[in-house]
Amino acid sequence: MRGVEAAADRPHRGLPALRFLGSGDGEETDMRTRVRSRRRRRNPLRRRSDVVEAWTALAVTLLLFVGAPLAGAAAGLWAHDQARTIAATQRADRHRVHAKVIGNPPAQLPSVEGDRPRSFPVAVRWTEPGKGARTATVAVPADTGRGDVVDVWLDAKGQSVAPPPGEVAVWQHTVTVGVWSAAGVIGVALLARAVTQRVSLRHRLAEWERDWALTEPQWTRRRA
Repeated sequence: MRGVEAAADRPHRGLPALRFLGSGDGEETDMRTRVRSRRRRRNPLRRRSDVVEAWTALAVTLLLFVGAPLAGAAAGLWAHDQARTIAATQRADRHRVHAKVIGNPPAQLPSVEGDRPRSFPVAVRWTEPGKGARTATVAVPADTGRGDVVDVWLDAKGQSVAPPPGEVAVWQHTVTVGVWSAAGVIGVALLARAVTQRVSLRHRLAEWERDWALTEPQWTRRRA
């Protein structure tokens, strides 16, 4: 009899635990439902200007950390290809000759920002096969003297021109274009951010004025 009574009491002893677990699951489900409903509920303090300003801040952040580097890299690659194409075209169209300086450098060279100038014009002479001796006035380095041999670049018409850009000049052009492109995107993003903040502030002040015009009579207990 005692064994039967003990067995009969065992299910009743587990009921409180089952009830407790069931009650906890219900409370947890109810809490999740409340949180979701609060998330879906519209915040009365959030205005349209606040939403626009928040999205603008997100867009500006993406432009600063993603758009600007991509724009700089794309512009730099484009500039590098263009500069290399121009350099290759100029190297194919121009040729270099070795000329002898026949003119005398000026007695006194004008200073540039306290230093000597990098170059000065002087007469040079060289000989081309089948055309004989030729002379021209070209820019030579500042430390060049009479009788020195310098390199002169000529175009297809035989006129003295600047040397084609080298690899260093190509990369300098690439970096410059890339940096300025990224800086331009950053400037546009910051300007858009400033304009959006200014417009949002005006709308926010106007909305506050309208709300206060409706609320103030209730606080002061006078008719609008």
